[in-house]
Amino acid sequence: MGWIIALIVGGVAGWLASLVMNRDASMGIFWNIVVGCVGSVVGNLIAGPLGYGGSVKEFSLTGLIIAVVGAVVLLGVVNLVQRGRVR
Repeated sequence: MGWIIALIVGGVAGWLASLVMNRDASMGIFWNIVVGCVGSVVGNLIAGPLGYGGSVKEFSLTGLIIAVVGAVVLLGVVNLVQRGRVR
């Protein structure tokens, strides 16, 4: 059951991050899920030393926010690499 929740929360986090970074038209549902799940890992790497932590395997608002922040950072790095600048 945890994997299903992780995919749903990852998809929502990736979708929200793609809206924030204005990349929603170029990403499908698969990439939203991938970006959200990888963004959750990145967000936990950033928030972990600060004393915050979240998991997408069990739904929590903190985990969703951390996943969205991590996904936004991930999309920012991808934009930087692809275009040489952050949008």
